[in-house]
Amino acid sequence: MADPSTVPVIIGVSDLRSGGAGVTAEPREPAALITEATDGAIADTGVADLGPRIDTIYAVKTASWSYDDLPGLIGRHVGAASPQTHTSSIGGHWPAALLDRIGAQIAAGTTSVALLIGGESAASTRALSKAGLDPIGQGWLREPGGPPDFSTDDLGSDDMRRANVVAPTRVYPLFENRFGHDRGLTPQETLRESATMYARFSEIAAEHPVAWTPTVRSADEIATVGPRNRSVSDTYPLMMNAMPFVDQAAAVIICSLAVARELGVAEDRVVHLWGGAGATDTPDVVAREHFGHSPALTSAVDRTLAGAGITGRDVGIVDAYSCFPIVPKLLLRALDLPDSFVPSVLGGHCSFGGPLNSYSLHAVAEITRLLRAGEPGTVAMVHANGGYLTYQHTVLLSRAAHPDGYIGDPEHVRITSSAPELAVSYDGDAEIVTATVEYDRDGTPKTAVIIAETADGRRVAGHTDPSGAAELLGHTDGGARSLVGIAIHVIDRDGRLAVTIREEAHT
Repeated sequence: MADPSTVPVIIGVSDLRSGGAGVTAEPREPAALITEATDGAIADTGVADLGPRIDTIYAVKTASWSYDDLPGLIGRHVGAASPQTHTSSIGGHWPAALLDRIGAQIAAGTTSVALLIGGESAASTRALSKAGLDPIGQGWLREPGGPPDFSTDDLGSDDMRRANVVAPTRVYPLFENRFGHDRGLTPQETLRESATMYARFSEIAAEHPVAWTPTVRSADEIATVGPRNRSVSDTYPLMMNAMPFVDQAAAVIICSLAVARELGVAEDRVVHLWGGAGATDTPDVVAREHFGHSPALTSAVDRTLAGAGITGRDVGIVDAYSCFPIVPKLLLRALDLPDSFVPSVLGGHCSFGGPLNSYSLHAVAEITRLLRAGEPGTVAMVHANGGYLTYQHTVLLSRAAHPDGYIGDPEHVRITSSAPELAVSYDGDAEIVTATVEYDRDGTPKTAVIIAETADGRRVAGHTDPSGAAELLGHTDGGARSLVGIAIHVIDRDGRLAVTIREEAHT
């Protein structure tokens, strides 16, 4: 067995929400929610006066409000003396990646007791904005702190912006439609598959005290467009899209097994952090080689399982990052788990809520609770996704220690892409690699986003006007056939595509 001083374990977790879908609550800033979650995690350890023992505080970046030094604020609150601190950049992969990094530091002896925090108050900022109120005037911190800011890099590459492939609601359907086509499914069948999964997710969220929308929904309700479930894209109606306007926070406390024993933490409260692995695909979606699968996700999963010496079938509990259905679908394939397996302990971003970068920190908290209450030998996986299937990280947890102690590798592997050269200002024939139609709020087609390949092997990427979107949508015959693989004539005018459907391709 490994030296207990080098074995990372989770000893305290907490998560919470303020308000909820249809529930009115006073606006609260993220720091207040995170402070409450931190207090809850310390209380969960059962160790009095733990705060001063914390020597490392990592924060998942808050996107709904900016803080110059959120870990420092929390450190002063708990009485930690000069802890090492770090705040991540934007990305939903960070809860798993930072947890893995903390595990590596404990294994190396550079961290003793660590606190990992995250939270959002997007519901509060939205409510204050609608009321015409300035959060600072409501007592929210300005220094350190203030309104959120984003760089143009957060919106994708120049080629993505030129093609108008920048919003998640446009990008993820590109993967979903290609994934379904490659498996021989029609868009209608893909939609039904997604709705069935999200109906199961809603049942999980309905039982979770921190879920934003704890309402059971049937597959028919999720798949059927109506006044409360408008069309967002040809792939995902509203109930399959992430709900980011939530007020939720979470905190996790990690230390070595030796420190846990020194502190007197009960053995049945200790959850071992085995470790994991991560991978990064090219951030430029237009330059991706593949749309039917995620090489980064597969790499992260394969390396995590290999490091632990297990297979996906050995994993008994899974939480997939579930901003859109394509992500948990891809994770199930990477783990070689059946479609009947439900890869969520929270209920997904639509039902549980999507607190932007910190969603998977809630998964760590819930899985810790489930492992404590379950069979000691159960192995669980937390999957976290950032960007547009760009940044992937997975970690394994269990009440049982791994024989080798910490087996993770927190450094991301970079996936190389061999995508075709982008053809700019192209005028000629092409075949659609993947595409999606986006709807306006009134239910009419707004634009279609197309990735296509020319006869000479180059790539075309761009978007259509509403009439072009309507023509492409009509060609699907109500979802009975896919746009993937059809032959088109395309004229590219600085990313705006004029498209004429020529005939079905048979490739």
